[in-house]
Amino acid sequence: MITTNYSTLIAMSTAGIVTLSVLGGVLVLVLILMFVMVPMRLWFRALVSGAHVTMTKLVGMKMRKVDVRKIVLTYITAKKAGLTITIDELETHLMAGGDIERVVKALISAKSASLDLSNQTAKAIDLAGRDVYQAVRTSVVPKIIETPAISAMAKDGIELRVKAKVTVMSNMHMQIQGAGEETIIARVGEGIVTTVGSAASHKIVLENPDSISSTVLNKGLDSGTAYEIVSIDIADIDVGRNIGAELDIANAEAEKRIAEAKAEERKCMAIAAENEMKARVQEMRAVVIQAEAEVPKALAKALSSGKMSAMDYYNLMNVQADTSMRNAISGKNADGSSNDEKKAVTPKPRIRPKLDI
Repeated sequence: MITTNYSTLIAMSTAGIVTLSVLGGVLVLVLILMFVMVPMRLWFRALVSGAHVTMTKLVGMKMRKVDVRKIVLTYITAKKAGLTITIDELETHLMAGGDIERVVKALISAKSASLDLSNQTAKAIDLAGRDVYQAVRTSVVPKIIETPAISAMAKDGIELRVKAKVTVMSNMHMQIQGAGEETIIARVGEGIVTTVGSAASHKIVLENPDSISSTVLNKGLDSGTAYEIVSIDIADIDVGRNIGAELDIANAEAEKRIAEAKAEERKCMAIAAENEMKARVQEMRAVVIQAEAEVPKALAKALSSGKMSAMDYYNLMNVQADTSMRNAISGKNADGSSNDEKKAVTPKPRIRPKLDI
């Protein structure tokens, strides 16, 4: 009987030891999994900071492969600053591609400056690509935007290069849909060009540079932008080129070239007409020469037919010789033209033939 009870006791002790071993192994496994899956340091840090985060949230964030450390530390900062923001909002914003650290810093700055900035507005501004923290800072401390040198011409043709400094403050209600700094610079430049261009003389602008500021500022250039213009100050005005004179010179040069081209055209037409007349003169001379070539034939025919006697021919030759002599004395050619008008070889005088009577 005693042996049976001892065996039973041993069996029960062995079963208890096995059970305790299994429970211990499970407990160790659970602890290992907890240390592997749960960032215990972050959990403990959030706990002592008053920003408690459950282990299930930490495990879920780690399984979703987000930056657990960044989220927890940012959440601790937000809670320490007294912001009413949840860790789920931070995780969602981070997964959407936002910068949770910049958003929390902006909310803290807005709360310190008593600005009306909600969590949703801050996250929307950040997701829109704007620096929400810089926007809050600009709402507190105005920002100066310096324009490049803007070239403008007064009515007297003198160029002025104007640089302006635009002091702006952020318009938090227009940060999402409002235009940026480039639009402000473009509108200020347009206003400067308009103001300088409407001045009768560049000296008026140099004497009263504040006229540019007042005129441009009254145009309401900040409408539809993410900023409110506080002031526009003229930093520098430089006198540039005399564009009006340069344009007049260019126009005169162009007109000169046009006149030269037209004169050259008229010259070419005159030369062409002169050459045409010379060709016609040569043509008419050829006709005259051709007609003169028929004279000896007619004389020979008249002599052979008896219509003209030898004495008549002799008298004709004398008349021609007398005419040639008179032309030579007067400086004229045989056809009556002067040597300057007709440069041709003087025909040789005809030799009077000897007639056997």
